[in-house]
Amino acid sequence: MTAGITPDAEVIGERGEHLYFALRNPKVVIGLTVVTALLLLGVFGPFFVSADPNEYIGPKSTAPSGEYWLGTTYFGQDVFAQFVHGLRSSYVVGGLGGGIAFVIGLSVGFTAGYRGGIVDELLNMLTNVVLVLPALAVLIVISSYLEVRGVIAQGIIIGLFSWPWVARAVRAQSLTLRNRDYVDLARLTGKRAPQIILKEIMPNMASYLLMTVILLFGGAILFAAMLDFIGLGPTDAVSLGTMMQQSMAWSSLHLGLWWWFVPPGMAITAIVGSLYITNVGLDEVFNPKLREM
Repeated sequence: MTAGITPDAEVIGERGEHLYFALRNPKVVIGLTVVTALLLLGVFGPFFVSADPNEYIGPKSTAPSGEYWLGTTYFGQDVFAQFVHGLRSSYVVGGLGGGIAFVIGLSVGFTAGYRGGIVDELLNMLTNVVLVLPALAVLIVISSYLEVRGVIAQGIIIGLFSWPWVARAVRAQSLTLRNRDYVDLARLTGKRAPQIILKEIMPNMASYLLMTVILLFGGAILFAAMLDFIGLGPTDAVSLGTMMQQSMAWSSLHLGLWWWFVPPGMAITAIVGSLYITNVGLDEVFNPKLREM
């Protein structure tokens, strides 16, 4: 450590450096702009739409116009109303499913990696059991047995089966960090294991954990879209996946109703693609070797 510079100052300086390069990385800026714009549309859009997304409001199969921005469905429902509500539902599923998987994965991974011994063996066995389960098949079975499927229930189910790879990665990182000098020093000062994990180990993995959150968020949205598309989506809400499922079920492609299935498909692609681009950009920000290329 440089003389006269405190650890807090070093941390602040490193964060400032990362922020500096992140704001100048086109991948990060473009990716976050697209994700944020669609998020704002999903959050505030429903407040400016008078029609219920499932309400039959007007003429059937109407092309986009000044009155109906994204046209109407085969049954006369406002596609734009469905689109903004679907965005909100997809973001809720992504945030909830990704958040649950992140918390479980971190808890299991840090505990196994730091504790070691029998605790590590038991948690590693649990992780391997969940990891070898065909997640999509399990989600299909569970969803099919639920009479009423909501957005919240879908997010919880996805989160409960999406954490094993996070736990294994965090465990591997914790195994390499738990014997560092600063961790040993923290033990000598009397800090408990949760304090050491939160204050000593986790900050050194901050960049990796941030990118993990992004991957989990995008993965949850994709999982939800797959379930929705095969007819196992929410029964009491509209999502981007259910929009595509309904449009395909009523032959919108053959009828030329492109405005029914193109917007949700493009939105899912834009969200997941932007998250991937953001992740690549953050990798360049946090890795000086990639940053210099």
